[in-house]
Amino acid sequence: MRPFVLGAKVSPLGCSRPLQRAIVDFAADQPFAQARAKLEEHYGFAIGESTIQRITFAHAQAMQESHRRDLEFPETPGLSKPIVVETDGGMVPIVEPSSEGKDKRKGKTLSWREAKLSLAHAQGSCTPVYAGSIEGGVEEAGRQLLSCAVRAGFGANSRVHAVGDGAPWIVGQVEQQFGDQGCYLIDFYHVCEYLAAASEAIAPDPVARDAWMETQKEALKGGRLDAVMRALAGHCEPPEVDDEHAPVRTCHRYLGARADHLNYRQALAEGLPIGSGEIESAHRYVAQQRLKRPGAWWRVEHAEHMLALRINRINGDWDAYWKALALQRAAAANDNSPNKSLRRTA
Repeated sequence: MRPFVLGAKVSPLGCSRPLQRAIVDFAADQPFAQARAKLEEHYGFAIGESTIQRITFAHAQAMQESHRRDLEFPETPGLSKPIVVETDGGMVPIVEPSSEGKDKRKGKTLSWREAKLSLAHAQGSCTPVYAGSIEGGVEEAGRQLLSCAVRAGFGANSRVHAVGDGAPWIVGQVEQQFGDQGCYLIDFYHVCEYLAAASEAIAPDPVARDAWMETQKEALKGGRLDAVMRALAGHCEPPEVDDEHAPVRTCHRYLGARADHLNYRQALAEGLPIGSGEIESAHRYVAQQRLKRPGAWWRVEHAEHMLALRINRINGDWDAYWKALALQRAAAANDNSPNKSLRRTA
């Protein structure tokens, strides 16, 4: 038995590296119970669900840690094309087990945490680079955004075109990470939501409302923000009306405070996006497809690691990770001793 163990590079009660790869491959896309069924269907043997969890979490954590390195602002030239960057937050379900009693399920706390996802690609490219984080706050999200941009070709001479929903933390991180090389544009469709609310108060008739909206949209795209501000100013509610019932005044104030981030004319002239739908769609197939399944709740560290696993695959780093692992000694996950095969909360 010992020669076989050495030749197969497995430990007693362990899983070979090819088997670990298959386990993580299934569990990256499917709940652990379904991954167990797929292993049995395709390979003809059964592995405990807790073992699948443990091996998946171990490799997901290793993938996350392999990308957690200090990133310096690039000093070498990058692409001459603008680098398009987008970032946005989406909520994932988190569970905190009780610290009291033997049954950790009793007294557990359920909550939601924001997973901040970023992408970057050169203008015209259809292959974005992704990054994401749950813990670490906006500073970590900004670091991830810079990491994406550098991998997409951002350099000392590059220009960044950032699009987002106008959240202050996004604007702040674009300025902090890219400085004068970055230009921020508020998602056009997000601005239109404010205009649509104002239009209902300005033009109750549906036909007139649609015409008013189209006029304002064309004005914004043509760089005539002043015309839009005048169209709103004449209909602003009195100061004594609270903001909840003052959509025109709210829209007027919103646009006025963000005039520097509404240059749609230039973006359109340069063939750059004015909407952030790309990152909003990415949340669905990068994070939510695995982390936001009905009835699924995650410990925050497990959600963080699984997000890194999903990003590793979509960025095309999957093969490189396993090739690098093959040069190392047996992975920590290759240990299925009874005292380590404990069910974990996913």
